[in-house]
Amino acid sequence: MSYALYLPKKRNMDIQGQQILAADIGGTKTSLGLFEVQGEALLLLREATFPSKAHATFEEIVKTFSKDLPVPPILSIGVAGPVLDNAVKLTNLSWALDGKLLERDLGINRVVLINDLEATAYGLAGLAQEDVATVFDNGGTRRGNMAILAPGTGLGEAGIFWDGEAYRPFATEGGHSDFAPRTALDLELWDYLRRMSDMVSWEHVVSGPGIYSIYCFLRDAKGHKEPAWLTENFKNDSNPAAVISHAAMRELDATCIMSMELFVSYMAREATSLVLKHKATGGLLLGGGIPPRIFPLLRKDLFRQQFIQNSRMTGLLQRVPIEVILNSKAALIGAAYYGAYGQY
Repeated sequence: MSYALYLPKKRNMDIQGQQILAADIGGTKTSLGLFEVQGEALLLLREATFPSKAHATFEEIVKTFSKDLPVPPILSIGVAGPVLDNAVKLTNLSWALDGKLLERDLGINRVVLINDLEATAYGLAGLAQEDVATVFDNGGTRRGNMAILAPGTGLGEAGIFWDGEAYRPFATEGGHSDFAPRTALDLELWDYLRRMSDMVSWEHVVSGPGIYSIYCFLRDAKGHKEPAWLTENFKNDSNPAAVISHAAMRELDATCIMSMELFVSYMAREATSLVLKHKATGGLLLGGGIPPRIFPLLRKDLFRQQFIQNSRMTGLLQRVPIEVILNSKAALIGAAYYGAYGQY
């Protein structure tokens, strides 16, 4: 698999052997990796994952990871939140990061922050063929912009601009735009969620917590019965979305099946908006923690049927290739590639 990402330092021989510390910070977990530049590729030397909320600060995690390592010259961080002036307040975690302060506190020459979906896009430079699975292939030559939609703890979205020679990723915060109900049931769900939040965004329905919210709506507002075994599974598992998707894929419970059908439909509809707004004829990539786990559901007709449904642009949408990023390290790899070869 080959994506021509804009990484202008790839042919710079002066950085051969240089080590890059990369991080992927999410609301649930934080992954760190130490990479070494070898030619136009990176070699992963060490990695570890930490539960984000079990640590008071990101610096604490870095110091734990690198306590017996020499200080690397560059720390490149993919972070779930809007990065402005190399600083960020995380969306689903009570951390605030500032590149300059991290350089001072950690003794690192250069700290660079990018959005985690931007990092995921740069990760395409380091992925192999088996790291990506096809939902739909139009069989033609791919040209044009691409888009990434990534539901997990939250909903990440990014664009990848094709400049005629290379792909240039850029971050968005589209997951926080308003949820757009289409059906009577959607309106009932919107009203249910509106009682819990001042504003209902796409992240409220296209995310792990969103799956559970949809299920709770069907159970509590629509009167769907919950079997005792499912109640017990919820008690024994800290990830209710995983319980619901597991039951749905194995056709164990009708409410779980309906919850996942609604989730897949909402993901497809928001993907449609993202693709149209970026004219992403080069392809739609589904990343994050959820799509690889529910890949069998995405291969069914429902996702693509919802995706191509549009008043005037069905013809364009029918041509868009759709793939799922299977490699859970894509954002970590992308942060490393950006730190080693990117322009900042």
